[in-house]
Amino acid sequence: MGWFKNLKIARKLQLAFLAVLVLMTILGVFSISQLAKVKNASSEISRDWMPAQKKLGDIKLYFVRLRGTESQLAIYDGDVEAMNGLVSRSQAILSGLDKTMKDYQASLDSPQEREIYPKVAAQITEFLGEHKKIVAAFLAKNNGQGRDLFLGYSNKLYPQILGDLEKLIKINQEGGDAATAGADDTFSQSRVGILGLLVVALVIGMGLALYVARIIAAPLQQAVGIARRVAAGDLGAEIAVHSKDETGQLMLALQTMNEGLRQVVGQVRNGTDSIATASTEIATGNLDLSRRTEQQATALEETASALEELTSTVKQNTDNARQANQLAMAASGVAVRGGGVVGQVVETMEAIHDASNRIVEIISVIDGIAFQTNILALNAAVEAARAGEQGRGFAVVASEVRSLAQRSASAAKEIKQLIDDSVSKVGAGTSLVRQAGSTMSDVVESVKRVTDVVSEISAASNEQSVGIDEINRAVAQMDEVTQQNAALVEQAAAAAQSMQEQASGLASTVSVFKLR
Repeated sequence: MGWFKNLKIARKLQLAFLAVLVLMTILGVFSISQLAKVKNASSEISRDWMPAQKKLGDIKLYFVRLRGTESQLAIYDGDVEAMNGLVSRSQAILSGLDKTMKDYQASLDSPQEREIYPKVAAQITEFLGEHKKIVAAFLAKNNGQGRDLFLGYSNKLYPQILGDLEKLIKINQEGGDAATAGADDTFSQSRVGILGLLVVALVIGMGLALYVARIIAAPLQQAVGIARRVAAGDLGAEIAVHSKDETGQLMLALQTMNEGLRQVVGQVRNGTDSIATASTEIATGNLDLSRRTEQQATALEETASALEELTSTVKQNTDNARQANQLAMAASGVAVRGGGVVGQVVETMEAIHDASNRIVEIISVIDGIAFQTNILALNAAVEAARAGEQGRGFAVVASEVRSLAQRSASAAKEIKQLIDDSVSKVGAGTSLVRQAGSTMSDVVESVKRVTDVVSEISAASNEQSVGIDEINRAVAQMDEVTQQNAALVEQAAAAAQSMQEQASGLASTVSVFKLR
């Protein structure tokens, strides 16, 4: 019956109900067939035997009444009115008897009736002939003849006819009894058969019901037990699938669900442990971060104060740099002008040096002239000495000229020395002036560079001032953000503490589940 287990529940129920319906159909068909037999027997009794008995009874009754009218005719001798009434009554009896006999003759069924009834009908015909004679005799007031006829052949036929009618009635009674017995037998057999089929149907139906209920209810009870174990937190149940129907699919789904829950709960348990550890670390870290954030906020406040002082200093430096730039620019102008003056001085010194060289040359010429004059004066003195008295004046003049020449030579030497000193000093001064010019050029370049540097310093100071203002704003924002961060860190610490508590609660909740 493994194939039956794997059927869908609807198909199982359909097959079970179909089997019950087949059994009920068999039972119904059998019952209907047996009821048809009982109906046929009842129809035979009601259609054949009972009407025949009634008709035979009516014939017998008509016959007895007709015989009674004959007796009454003998009694009512001379009473014409009573006799006429009896005659009318006998006519009605004869009419009913004739009709009943025709109906009975039309309904003859059994061979015995067909054998006996013609004889009875002939006897009745003979009896009716005698009856007419008796009535006619009494109506003619031949009472003696009437009594003779009444006690004669008619009296002989009467018991024979009654006996034959009783035979016919007995035949119909026996036929009815036989039909009744057949109906009873059919009913008994039907009852036994129906009861047997009913018992078989009940047994098969109960067996199918119990089997279907067992193969459906057992997995459902197992599923309910597993669901209760899962509801109680026990995920260690081993779920076996024995069929492919809805209950098997349910067990397979429970197996998949149990495995999934086992994995999920395991992961949740590990996750809650990790979350608890992480939340503890986060809470600790948040507390440390909160302290550091507060320290940072304090440091930022101090930094903001220092930056304000630095801003003031930088602004002063900017002003000083601006003034230094102005002074450097002024110094640069002065240095440029000084460089021009030094250049002019160099040119003048070079002109003086050239003039001094020329003076030296002139003095050299003068010294040469003085030397030659001295020589000439010496020669004149020699010549004056040679000339004697005539040359004395000339000797004096020559002596004076020589003295002047010597003095001129001496003055020229001194002038030359002075000029040489001046030339050397002018040369040294020129060299120094040139060096001063070069130095002044360097100073001018340096002043320009200083001016540029001071300009750059001034610009940088301005930018630094702007940057420090931005830094101040940034520090203010950082201070505000730090304050917000401190508040957020406190909130995060509280949230981490709450998360730790929730993780502990979740871990406690998850600990209810038993994985294995």
